[in-house]
Amino acid sequence: MSDIPAARPRVPHFSSGPCAKRPGWTLENLKDAALGRSHRAKLGKAKLERAITLTREILQIPADYRIGIVPASDTGAVEMAMWSLLGARPVTMLAWESFGEGWVTDVTKQLKLPNVTAMTAAYGELPDLTKVDWSNDVVFTWNGTTSGVRVPNADWIAADREGLSICDATSAAFAQALDWQKLDVVTYSWQKVLGGEAAHGMLILSPRAVERLETYKPAWPLPKIFRLTKGGKLIEGIFKGETINTPSMLCVEDYIDALEWAGSIGGLGALMARADANAAAIAEWVARTPWIDFLAADPAIRSNTSVCLKVVDSDVTALPADQQAAFAKALASAVEKEGAGYDIGSYRDAPPGLRIWCGATVDTEDVVLLTQWLDWAFAKAKAALPKAA
Repeated sequence: MSDIPAARPRVPHFSSGPCAKRPGWTLENLKDAALGRSHRAKLGKAKLERAITLTREILQIPADYRIGIVPASDTGAVEMAMWSLLGARPVTMLAWESFGEGWVTDVTKQLKLPNVTAMTAAYGELPDLTKVDWSNDVVFTWNGTTSGVRVPNADWIAADREGLSICDATSAAFAQALDWQKLDVVTYSWQKVLGGEAAHGMLILSPRAVERLETYKPAWPLPKIFRLTKGGKLIEGIFKGETINTPSMLCVEDYIDALEWAGSIGGLGALMARADANAAAIAEWVARTPWIDFLAADPAIRSNTSVCLKVVDSDVTALPADQQAAFAKALASAVEKEGAGYDIGSYRDAPPGLRIWCGATVDTEDVVLLTQWLDWAFAKAKAALPKAA
C-alpha cells in the first residue's frame, strides 16, 4: 500500500453544490448584510439591485437582457421558465444527465405538453446536437453537473431560430463562456461556481423571451412564485430587485461578496482560467494514472467544473456492479475520513465513481493534493479486495 500523503488540501471542500467558499472567505465578510430589515426597504432593495448589477458586469450580459432573482435555486428558475414560456410551439428536450432528465419528466408528465421531442444520451455522452429542430423551443443544460459533460460551444444553436433556447447553466455560469446571443433564457444558482449560499435562483431573459411572455398566456394556472407578467406586461420590478418572495439578505450579501471577489481577481476571464487550471490538474493526474478515467471520453465535452471519473482498473471492473459501486464509495469514504476531501462520490443517479468540483473557488494546489489522497485510497481499497484463487 502507498504511504499516506504528507499534506492535506488546505480547503478539502470538493462538493458539486453547495460548493467551496471563495478563497479568503470569512463570516466577517458579511458584516454589512441588511439583517432585520425589509428587502423592500431602501437598503434591502439597494443590495438586491447591486447583486443584479454585478451579475451583469461579471457575466458580461447584454444591456437589453433582464436579470431577476427568483425563489427555489436553479430548480425554481428552470421551472418558472418552463411553466411560463412553453406551450406556444413544439418543444425539444435535451438530456444527458439527471437534472436534464428531470426537466423532461416535468414537461411530459406534469405540464403534459403534446408536441415534445426528447433527445437523450447516456452518461458521458451528448445527443446529436446537429439534429435539433430550432423551429421548436429547446430546453437543455449547458453543463451536466451529474455527468461531467458540457456542450462544447453554442455553434449548434441557430442564430435565426424560431423557438426559444432555454438553458440551465447552473454549473457553467462563471466558469464557461456562454454565448448570450444564442441564449434566450439562462438560469443558475448562487451555490455553484461562486460558492454562494443556496435557495436563490437567477433568471435571465433575452428580448425574445420577454416578447414571448407578453404575447403568450399558458393554458394552465400559474402559482404566484411563477408569475412574471401582469396584464400582459412583464413585471419589471422582478428584474430590478423587487423579488417575488422574501430573500435571505444574508445570502444576498454573500453573493455580492463573491461577485466582488470575482471582479477583484479579473472578472469572468480569471474565473474561467481558475476552473480550467483545476480541471487540467485532474487531467494530468488521469493521464498518468492507469486505474482512473473520465466518464466523458471526448475531451471536447468534458466539464471544467463538475469533473466526473470512473474506476477502470481491471480487477475492479471484473467485480459485480454492486461491488464496483461499493469500491468507489470506499475511495470517497477513505479520503473523507482523513479530512482530505469531502463529498467526492458520484451523484446518486450517475454511474459509480468520483465527482470532483473544480470550479473557480477551488485552488489548484488543493486539487493536486486531493489526487495524491485518491491514489492512497485506491491502493488501500484494492489491497482489501479478496485475492483470486
